[in-house]
Formats: sequence, C-alpha cells, structure tokens
Amino acid sequence: MKKAIIYGASGLVGSYILEYLLNNPNYEQIIIVVRKDLNIQHPKLKILIGDFHSLDNVVKGIQTDEIYIALGTTQKKTPDKKIYYQIDHDYPVLASKLAKENGAKAVFLVSAVGANPNSSVFYTKTKGEAEEDILNLNFDHTYIFRPSMILGNRKENRPLEKGLKTLFKIINPLFVASLSKYKGIEASDIAKAMVNSADGANERVKILHWKEMIALLK
Repeated sequence: MKKAIIYGASGLVGSYILEYLLNNPNYEQIIIVVRKDLNIQHPKLKILIGDFHSLDNVVKGIQTDEIYIALGTTQKKTPDKKIYYQIDHDYPVLASKLAKENGAKAVFLVSAVGANPNSSVFYTKTKGEAEEDILNLNFDHTYIFRPSMILGNRKENRPLEKGLKTLFKIINPLFVASLSKYKGIEASDIAKAMVNSADGANERVKILHWKEMIALLK
C-alpha cells in the first residue's frame, strides 16, 4: 500500500488526480497541500494547509512514496513574472525536493507541450526549467506529462480559454502523426494517465505527450 502527496489538488487536473487516488485500492493515504481547506472528507485523505513560504514546516516528517504535481497559473491571473515563476517553477521544484527527502521514489509532473529550458518564450522556458531541475533531483522515476490545451470546465470563468477549447475540439482530428502532441486533452484523462502510469512505473525518466497519455487510458 502506497502513500502519495498531491500539489494543485484544487485545480482542474489536480482535483481529478485526487479523486482517482482516493478510489485506488493501491493507496492507503493521500496527502494534499492546499492554501485553504477544500471541505472534502475521506478516510484516506490528509489535508495540510500551507503554501510555498511555509512548505518546509508543513511537510516536515511527512513520509510518502510518490508526489503528484499539477501546479500552474496563467499570465492573465499572475501578470507579475516573478510570482508566475515562483508558482510554475520554484514551488514544484521545492515540493519535489522535500518529497524526495521524505522518502518519495517517484514524481509525476504536469508540464506543457513545448517545455524547453532554452526557449525564448517565458512560459515554455519556465516549464522547461522546472522539468530540468526536478530531473536533477534524481528520483527513481520521473514521469513528465506534457499536454497541449487542457480541456474541461474550470471553476473560474475564462472566456478566451472557453473559445479556444471549443476550437481545439473541432481541429483536434487535424493533428496527426508527429503533430498529435498538440491535440487538446481532457483534464480527467491527464489525471487518469498519471495515476495509471504509477501502477507500472519502471522507467527512470519518461516524457509523455498526447499519444502516450491516451495509451495509458486503455
């Protein structure tokens, strides 16, 4: 029986990760780190209230086998690049480092298609640097999930994103062969792929795009 810790459990992908892990008989305890209580009760669930600045103390001595990271923001929501970088890079890297110190052997990270530490685009560069720094922590298993447009209904209203999601559903069939990684994917499918991949994690490093994620749903 395993223990897992989730960061980003209140978000679109993270809420599905939480749901799937709570319903997975292979796990005895699921720990989530959130800024405020989600008012969810489950015998396997442990809720820790904290953020980037308090994390060191919040997770002190919390032993886990796996860490799931679905943290992220948008430039509209977080226009300050310093805070954006903290959420998309610093927080995932710190959370991973602390989890490894607490015994975690595997990390499952939601990144983004095109993530590249050498990119000239701030968004993809930040994601790429987060990936690189987490890889350098040398977990036994590092699985990086790189979705394109994440489909699903968010709690907050994002009109532009809604329009893009509708467009992606129409143009998805056009992304074939090597372009398949640009296909939009449901948040629930990303989460399911992450949880399913943990059951048979046997590779040290694995990068998963649309095709690899969809294959894990079968």
